[in-house]
Amino acid sequence: MKQFMMIFIGEDYADLGLSPEEMQNRMGKWFAWSQKMDAAGIKHEGEALTSKIRRISGVEKTAKDIASTELKEIVGGYYTVSAKDFDAVEEIAKDFPDYDLGSYVEIREVMVFDH
Repeated sequence: MKQFMMIFIGEDYADLGLSPEEMQNRMGKWFAWSQKMDAAGIKHEGEALTSKIRRISGVEKTAKDIASTELKEIVGGYYTVSAKDFDAVEEIAKDFPDYDLGSYVEIREVMVFDH
C-alpha cells in the first residue's frame, strides 16, 4: 500500500456565515467519515487547521500574518491514508462532506524515503 495525503481546500466555515447548528451538522459528517476510514484501517492521521496563517518568504525571510478573508481559499485540514493508488483515494474522497460548499480535495502521494 502507498501513503497519500488528502488536503481539504475551501473557505473557512466562519467566513461562509454558517450557523452554529450548520457547523455542528457538518462536524457530525466529518466525524462519521473519519470513523469510516478508521474502521477500514486506512487512516493514519489527520487534523483540522485554523484559519490563522503566518507566511514567511523571500531572502529577507519576511513574516506576514494573513487573514483567511485575504485568500480565495485556505487549506482547512488533511488526512493521510493508505491506498493502492490514486483511484482508490478518489473513492475514499467521495465522502468528503464539504463539496456542496465549493470546497475540494487535493490528493498527493507521500514520498517515502529509505533511511
